[in-house]
Amino acid sequence: MNAPTKADAVAPVDERVPLRSLLPLSAQHVLAMVAAPVSTVFLTAGALRLSPGDTASLLSAVLVLCGAGALVQSLGVWRIGARLPFVMLPGGAATALFLGIAEDHGAATATGSVLLAAALLLAVLPLYARVVRFFPPLVMGVTVLLIGIAMVRVAAQLIAGNGGQPAPPRAVVLAGLTVAATVTAYVLLRGVWRQTAVLIGMATGTLLAVVTGLGEFRPAAGSGFSLPTLLPYGAPHFDPLAALPLLLFSLTTLAEITGQTVLNSESAGRTPDPGRDVPRVARADALVSLVGGVFGTSLMVTSAENIGIGRLTGVRSRFVTAGAGALLVVTGLLAPVSRAVAGIPAAVVGGSSLVVYAVIAILGVEMLRRADLGQGPGQGTGSMVAALALAAGLLPLLSPGLYDGFPDWVGTVLGSGVVAGTLTAVLLSALLRGRSPDDSS
Repeated sequence: MNAPTKADAVAPVDERVPLRSLLPLSAQHVLAMVAAPVSTVFLTAGALRLSPGDTASLLSAVLVLCGAGALVQSLGVWRIGARLPFVMLPGGAATALFLGIAEDHGAATATGSVLLAAALLLAVLPLYARVVRFFPPLVMGVTVLLIGIAMVRVAAQLIAGNGGQPAPPRAVVLAGLTVAATVTAYVLLRGVWRQTAVLIGMATGTLLAVVTGLGEFRPAAGSGFSLPTLLPYGAPHFDPLAALPLLLFSLTTLAEITGQTVLNSESAGRTPDPGRDVPRVARADALVSLVGGVFGTSLMVTSAENIGIGRLTGVRSRFVTAGAGALLVVTGLLAPVSRAVAGIPAAVVGGSSLVVYAVIAILGVEMLRRADLGQGPGQGTGSMVAALALAAGLLPLLSPGLYDGFPDWVGTVLGSGVVAGTLTAVLLSALLRGRSPDDSS
């Protein structure tokens, strides 16, 4: 009998995993990524002042969508999903922009912005190769750094509570204890447990709130199965100017998706093919985000966080992440789970959010470091592009009334630090690309 040829061998990404191993391996992926959707939902609920019942419904929607996204990306349907071991999450940066739009223009406008951004991503995919070059690491770094800075401010407001009054001391203490518990778990734990440091911090903070009286734990009423609420903020309102932050962000995700797809392909034992796979990944992101917008979430994005687990276990099968998706769908539909976590105190959520969004800011710094600012788009201009873009983005954050005397559309565009900084980075990067210091003016 002839030995199997190389062509007959099954690639690691397509290997079938026995059920007895599939369940624990899939559960590991869920544990590693569930902190992101949970913390994102609570930040959203706090910022939008949602009731515990509405919070539970939103959490149900997010978990179900995360699961559906993982299933689509892992199994693939037609040209939707790249059949790679991906999971899907509510984007932290996208949520930050969603909440900013909601604060300035209302939640219905924020929902409309999500739908517009997802539709734009679908529309530009045929032009993928042309669009992605406008968002090199330099531009991505500026965008992500500004998003992180803006969201630290929002997390601080969540700790302070409503009404613009000084933060209650007990809320600040509780948030600080939550941060300390998160950092302790991250430093002392290893492997998958280390990746759940945010969840451990939230659980510890909630326990301390109940034991010490620094806060209250009030689960939402209800039992059995929980179904997400359709259009929880009312009919979407479409305002392209107000949606600009999310529209720009949806375009910048193409660069991030490209890097993640190449990395995941290599890790899963498949020859990278960005021209084929990136549009499939982005198409799944956009379609799940369209559904998410209808159920009150921000943009859903594919995440490479689970790649480390594949390397740790040596199992790179896409059927494991598909199993994780199925577990997430079931968890999202179980009302006791979603309604229990909906009772976590706002100060605990705020403390966890401080950690999450500070990490986003640091990711922006790392992207800028990889951009090689000493070179940039024109021999030594990278530092100047980054400096001016950050200045443009920080101005409206440090001086919120700077553009009050201008027409409303100017304030809508430049009043968002993320939009102002990203536009400045894109324009300067494009203008200076290929220009050397010896070029005459």
